[in-house]
Amino acid sequence: MPATPEPLNFTVISTSMNPESRSASLCALAAQQLQEAGHAVTALDLRREALPPFDHDLCYAHPHAEMYHRAIREADGVFLGAPIYNWAVGAGAKNLVELTGSTDPERGLHGAWFDRRVTFLLSGGLEHGYLSHGAFAFGLMVDFRCVVDPHFVYATSGHWEAPGVPGPWLSERLARTVERGVDLSARLRGRTYRSVWEL
Repeated sequence: MPATPEPLNFTVISTSMNPESRSASLCALAAQQLQEAGHAVTALDLRREALPPFDHDLCYAHPHAEMYHRAIREADGVFLGAPIYNWAVGAGAKNLVELTGSTDPERGLHGAWFDRRVTFLLSGGLEHGYLSHGAFAFGLMVDFRCVVDPHFVYATSGHWEAPGVPGPWLSERLARTVERGVDLSARLRGRTYRSVWEL
């Protein structure tokens, strides 16, 4: 991976609840690549660090809510892993954004996703589900002014040689996606503005 002027701070989040999740494997491999390049990595997994359903009330008191909020808002870039179900990202990803994206002045909350750089790591069953995350990505861009990386991974079962072992195409695609996610985050790190909710 090309060197950046200084180490960056990345958060890698796996949102699948499947015990044998392939998108979780993508996240683990991406986190390893980032760490080997000298970057700081916070790796979170909804199977391990669970979140409650979003209710705009008691969910904020959950012990993991602030951990996810901080990991997202303090990251130079977020790598978001998700499965594709029914032509959309899995429910875990949407619940995560609903909880950590909330703004409530009375609670001192401001959406963690504003201006984040987001790179997707996706696993699906059908090759032609390649763009199924599009509506979700558009929501991040419009609501939170996220910069969504045009480079992403979409892999099916046929792209793996064995569980956790990517085939040659997937290995190269993932390495290139992580490199370009780092490059994008490095180029945007110096922005001084902070976006807020607006029409």
